[in-house]
Amino acid sequence: MEQEFSHKTRQKSLERFKSEVFDLLVIGGGITGAAAARNAASRGLKVALVEREDFAYGTSSRSSKLIHGGLRYLENLEFHLVFEALAERTFLLKTAPHRVRPLLFFFPVYKGDIHGRWILSLGLWLYDLLSLFRAPGFHKGLSQKALLEKIPFLKSEGLQGGFEYYDASMWDEGLVIETLRAASRAGCAIANQVEALEPLWDDSKKVCCGFRVQDRGKFKNQGKIELRAKKVIVCAGPWTDQLGLRISSEWKNWLNPSKGVHLVFDLKRIPIPGALVMGHSEESGDGRISFVIPRHDLGAGVVIVGTTDGPTPADPDLARVEREDVDYLMSMLKRYFPSLRLTESDIISTYVGVRPLMGKTASTGNGGGLQKVSREHFIGHGVGGVVFVAGGKYTTHRKMGKEAVDFALKTGGGSEIDTPINELATSQEMESARKIAKEKGWPIPQSLFEIYGKEALGIYQEHLLLLAKCPKFQNFKDPSGFPLLLAQFRHHLKTGMVLRLEDFYLRRLPLFLSLADSGLSCLEALAEIWAEEMEACEEQMKGEIESLKQEISKRRQGLSE
Repeated sequence: MEQEFSHKTRQKSLERFKSEVFDLLVIGGGITGAAAARNAASRGLKVALVEREDFAYGTSSRSSKLIHGGLRYLENLEFHLVFEALAERTFLLKTAPHRVRPLLFFFPVYKGDIHGRWILSLGLWLYDLLSLFRAPGFHKGLSQKALLEKIPFLKSEGLQGGFEYYDASMWDEGLVIETLRAASRAGCAIANQVEALEPLWDDSKKVCCGFRVQDRGKFKNQGKIELRAKKVIVCAGPWTDQLGLRISSEWKNWLNPSKGVHLVFDLKRIPIPGALVMGHSEESGDGRISFVIPRHDLGAGVVIVGTTDGPTPADPDLARVEREDVDYLMSMLKRYFPSLRLTESDIISTYVGVRPLMGKTASTGNGGGLQKVSREHFIGHGVGGVVFVAGGKYTTHRKMGKEAVDFALKTGGGSEIDTPINELATSQEMESARKIAKEKGWPIPQSLFEIYGKEALGIYQEHLLLLAKCPKFQNFKDPSGFPLLLAQFRHHLKTGMVLRLEDFYLRRLPLFLSLADSGLSCLEALAEIWAEEMEACEEQMKGEIESLKQEISKRRQGLSE
């Protein structure tokens, strides 16, 4: 029922790296690289993908977790961009219901706001029109009374009413893994914890014909490998300029990156019925907006608040949640929800991502300018014919993947893939799985069907095997919102290429994100399962536990300063 995508799959990929010449090498395991790899593999190309850290390690796991058309683009009359994104929203809602779900938004309007009600009303009519009226629901205006009935704790002073409309939420890390699994099924050789060190050159020293890569995994390490490919695409997000310099000392920086911080609260602390758009007042001089986003599907329910927009270190790994980031978002919450009396002690977790925004004077290091594929993403050739992709948004990742491969192959003949990323998780398969479970008398929580589709049946079977094999796990208590957690972990070890405990805690499931103790109460049991699967000794298991604790402590640093 499930297709293996594990550390064993990774070892097979490493062996292929050493022995095969690929049509295409993709560097970067975020959503852009994953989409490019899947698109290329679907065309019958021999494709390899490497990721220095874990998949979705960077920006692709640290977004606002939204699939949306981009209301702000309407202000600049960028209708085509909005139309394109809304079409993708419709497609993802239909084909990936386990990862992308409708989300109601509220847009309150206060006296002194930069945009009045009539401008917002016009914009939302255009939003519905550009979606071809295929939104989960149409927008409508709300009076002050109606809005306060829906959100009683919203500040009433100066409130003139507002609107409600629909976009979608998503689980970003899940989309990346599912897309990579689909690429693997199509024949792509994929490995995380593999760093691209330096380019390989042909005899003329003018054409890049692959990369020397380094296996950074802890077990059965393959060392350095000369991975040969006819074409290379770099999808390194905020690390784009670092990769550019590894290829050419003449590389001129593409990026002017921006740091975005999010705060996470228990949904019971901010019991909001839908997402809320927050903006600073006109007097503050800050025209940005942030969101309050309820997520019933993450653990027992959380609210994500963000994002900020500010300067970041040149090295994305050094980006941190800082005092001013927390203060900025807390001040917005207190302005909109004064009666909730929120404090920093209510914050469950935080996360920071770096947006790979393009600079104004970017070039590719070979004297050539960039091809501006859209206002959101850019593609260009670097030295040796290496293709670089930067910018973009989650919503249009399929289009980015297609255009990157088209550009690398110098063809326009490719097409976007119109099949689901996981055939076992369509709405039809979810319903089929529920019927099978009912017939067998298996008490599988409904949330597992909604996350895994038909694969929930395999997770329950894994649960039964675990209990039979290790009776002590019968006393294991699942944390709220994470039913059959040990079996879910086994599933991700087999199908999510989990190499480290950190991969699971921070990216495969929202343990760190949504639990007040970051899920550390489950650590001992999960570590035992990890050690068995990875064939690790007790000393290695203890080292892995300590490494995870240190990473969690580092990520919580902004709350303790």
